[in-house]
Amino acid sequence: MKTGSCLCGGVRYELMGDLRPSVACHCVQCRKTSGHHVSATQVEPGQLVFTSDETLTWFQSSRAAQRGFCKICGSSLFWRHKDDEGRVSIMSGTIDGATGLKTSKHIFTADKGDYYDILDNISQREQ
Repeated sequence: MKTGSCLCGGVRYELMGDLRPSVACHCVQCRKTSGHHVSATQVEPGQLVFTSDETLTWFQSSRAAQRGFCKICGSSLFWRHKDDEGRVSIMSGTIDGATGLKTSKHIFTADKGDYYDILDNISQREQ
């Protein structure tokens, strides 16, 4: 089991089961919510358990997706697709301690910022 939280601790969670490898997303929405690209992992339905969620707010960022963040400190924590049967993506940097995660791919590379380069040999998908 792994735990995680937002910066102020208003949102705390536990992750049950195995985490999927992280995906680096370079889309405009991820860059706007984080200030850079994001790294996110994912769990199956029921494997994300909130131990504190009174400051968690969900924002409808597009017709298909919502983003979960803390309304006190502003930490971007989660992403979910309306058709994804309860799966939630968790921002890898919000997990406490060592995660053991490795980045498996870069997505939305066509939208990446011009101020950085992707220098690893991990697979890339433009959209």
